[in-house]
Amino acid sequence: MNNPFTRRGIRVGIAAVAAATVAVLGLALPASAAPLVDPDQIGSITVHKYEAPDAAAELPSNGTQVDTTGLTPLAGVDFTLTQVTDIDLSTNAGWVAASQLSGSFDASDAEGSITAAGHALGTGSTQTTSVAGTAAFTGLPVGLYLVEETGYPAGVTPAAPFLVTVPLTDPNNQNTWLYDVHVYPKNAVTTAQKTVSDAASIELGDTVTWTITADIPNVDPIDGYKIVDPLDDKLTYVGTTVTLSDGTALVAGDYTVTHDAATNAVTVEFTAAGLVKIAANMTASVVVAIDTTVNAVGEIANQALVYPNAASFDIAPGQPGGPMPTNTPETKWGEFTIEKTDGTKTLQGAQFQVFTSAADAAAQTNAVSLGGQTTFEVDTNGLLTLSGLRYSDFANNQTVAPGDAGFIQYYLVETTAPDGFELLAEPIEFTVTAASTAAGVDLEVVNVPSNGGFLLPITGGTGTGLLYLVGFALLVGGTIFMIVTRRRKQQA
Repeated sequence: MNNPFTRRGIRVGIAAVAAATVAVLGLALPASAAPLVDPDQIGSITVHKYEAPDAAAELPSNGTQVDTTGLTPLAGVDFTLTQVTDIDLSTNAGWVAASQLSGSFDASDAEGSITAAGHALGTGSTQTTSVAGTAAFTGLPVGLYLVEETGYPAGVTPAAPFLVTVPLTDPNNQNTWLYDVHVYPKNAVTTAQKTVSDAASIELGDTVTWTITADIPNVDPIDGYKIVDPLDDKLTYVGTTVTLSDGTALVAGDYTVTHDAATNAVTVEFTAAGLVKIAANMTASVVVAIDTTVNAVGEIANQALVYPNAASFDIAPGQPGGPMPTNTPETKWGEFTIEKTDGTKTLQGAQFQVFTSAADAAAQTNAVSLGGQTTFEVDTNGLLTLSGLRYSDFANNQTVAPGDAGFIQYYLVETTAPDGFELLAEPIEFTVTAASTAAGVDLEVVNVPSNGGFLLPITGGTGTGLLYLVGFALLVGGTIFMIVTRRRKQQA
């Protein structure tokens, strides 16, 4: 966390944030040349919040208002201010007590560590940062105050609690006191992006990869970090890989991957060793790639959740301080229905195959497989629905057109014709879209009768039979004539 104030001559506290507070307290010890604290003076503490932790870390933290040009204000953050009521900073003893408190102050249990040291806390007052990123606490009497960040947007790692005094020795004038104090506690705003890779996927069972790229919170130590991806029921989980974007090697002991079969959720959670490793590489991103297969048609949207700190683990998605949701990419899968007819009535017995290139269709190679089959037959009503094909016009979460990477042109080839009908002479091109999936019949495929409907000469027809009959009669007549002639000759 950023130290709200830092000056020379203060001993370091136990915790990083406490150390910052100690700096405030110690450096505020009045020098012999400084005027006395006015116990009746009213002061203020103005908290400034920005989304750029790296830039904010470079701001002077000495209680004065500084130039924040270029930083983006962070609105909607709740801060609670509570006075340590038994420490009187109008006395030297009060400043000594405040300084001694720094040795036992624990940012992980701020209120508990103060009361355990024998001090009392008053009633807290809460302010929410405005669109300008400021929360102003005014009308404050001289005293020591605990500042806690008690409400913050999803995906934000809050600043640790810290102590601040009113007043402070003015860093620009060591002979005066600064009663209006400005603090710039550091937040880490975690963002996350999700993409889907399905351009190479064609049929159900092909791999679709979902990739979450998430910031590492700019805090040290990082007390918790996990990514949860509740997969859609139409997705079957295959496996997960976890890397850092800067190439830093991660080993199995740096994180755990679990898949809950009941909810189909995948969880990647960093171990203590992994938290140390990512804290040492804050400029990198955590990259989680989840391989799945699609098991049903539909437009499948998927969103992941990034939990950037331990406190966010127990907060429901969508609630302040909870996980940061990613965007919601989609993969789209549908179907195409054909009807086989002779132009007037439906036909049975036709079989088809599907291909994704004209070359494969011509060579009958690399046929698409759906449900373990590559050949599909029309039903008794002459219908065939090809279900489980990726949309032709949608790939890698964007609309694509013919010629674009990821666009699929499908080719329908008839491999068996109905009895008495000719095969189709060439493939039929078709596309799978949201419209084809929603329609009843997308395409009527008409077959023509054999020989184009022209009759062929038929062996055993009427003309040939007559010739056979005449020939047979001549043969019988000739035989009778020979017999009669022979008998006459014998009688003579």
